[in-house]
Amino acid sequence: MFANEEELKALYEAGFDQGVIALGRDCALGVVTRSEKGAIVIENGLVTAVPAQPIVQLVDATGAGDAFAAGFLFGHAKGFDGWRSAKLGALAASNVIQKIGPRA
Repeated sequence: MFANEEELKALYEAGFDQGVIALGRDCALGVVTRSEKGAIVIENGLVTAVPAQPIVQLVDATGAGDAFAAGFLFGHAKGFDGWRSAKLGALAASNVIQKIGPRA
């Protein structure tokens, strides 16, 4: 499951930490994006923090979540672990947010 921080809190009607615990209980694989704070990967109950990719300038966040998901799913399909897949997602998102509109 993919969610951003606000979606996670709304889904579980709880704070972030409680939401992460609940997501780990409910899903074998969950990813929560946190903008400049990076992402959290919950994989078989193990929670891993992944830093955001550094950028020069934030221009437009449109499409960042979709780009992150695409990068993550590419890595996951290639058999990468959650941390490495999330790093690919962060790289994809970082490219999108430095341009106008959702294009790489």
